Amino acid sequence: MKDFDITIIGGGIVGLATAMYAQNKYPKKSIAVFEKESSLAKHQTGNNSGVIHAGIYYQPDSQKAKFCWPGSLLLRKFCDENNIEYELCGKLIVASDESEINSLDNLYERGKNNGVDGLQLVDETKINELEPYVKGVKGLWSPNTGIVDYIKLTEAYAKIFKSKDGQICKNTKLLSILSNTNDLILETNNGDYSTKYLINCAGLHADRIAKMMKLDTDVRIVPFRGEYFTLTDDAKKMVNGLIYPVPDPDLPFLGVHFTKRINNEVEAGPNAVMAYSREG
Repeated sequence: MKDFDITIIGGGIVGLATAMYAQNKYPKKSIAVFEKESSLAKHQTGNNSGVIHAGIYYQPDSQKAKFCWPGSLLLRKFCDENNIEYELCGKLIVASDESEINSLDNLYERGKNNGVDGLQLVDETKINELEPYVKGVKGLWSPNTGIVDYIKLTEAYAKIFKSKDGQICKNTKLLSILSNTNDLILETNNGDYSTKYLINCAGLHADRIAKMMKLDTDVRIVPFRGEYFTLTDDAKKMVNGLIYPVPDPDLPFLGVHFTKRINNEVEAGPNAVMAYSREG
């Protein structure tokens, strides 16, 4: 039976970032990442819009507000040091009529309170300079919002982790967790492993892993799916960066928007629909 000091469940960007951090903090510990798929970043990490958010929307003093802006700077620094392509294409949040201006102004103040650098309130003329095919009465311009390929970023984390003797066990699904005197026994489809510490980074399955860990939690993940359209070659020429509406404060979504991708595609969406499965 293979023994590890630290085992991380989940081979997405959170799992690999956690693995890399743990390895730097505890260089003498044996660390493994278990991923049930044949490749990393297969689910949430590889199925999102690829935006490097600056931290405009989050409630001041919340964890997201504290982490987003400094996290975006660290992400960009890592990309620079490891030759990972990203682009600060900027985000334009557009008030389409007078009724949305107050909410837009509140977003500006919130972003400033969260430490986001470079935010500007812009008029119709500036909106037209930034995005010639957009009409609005007022806008919020975030020049430090960007885009990246999070699969490539995760793979870069994995490369560094493996170069320092970290173990990535793909096609390895956790089935159950048993306890003995000193360690946890992890039963998987590839046999049993023992570990002293277990870290849950299982994404949409995190609540199920928490139950296996016998944690007392009332959290249950309810999956939603967002669907996008990809713009045609002619249509995508009309979009320079990220174009967002002023979000509806009564809904937990940012609204349908245009998203430039690092591969130069442009997507429009998402909607939000209940998903009948956590993946697939």
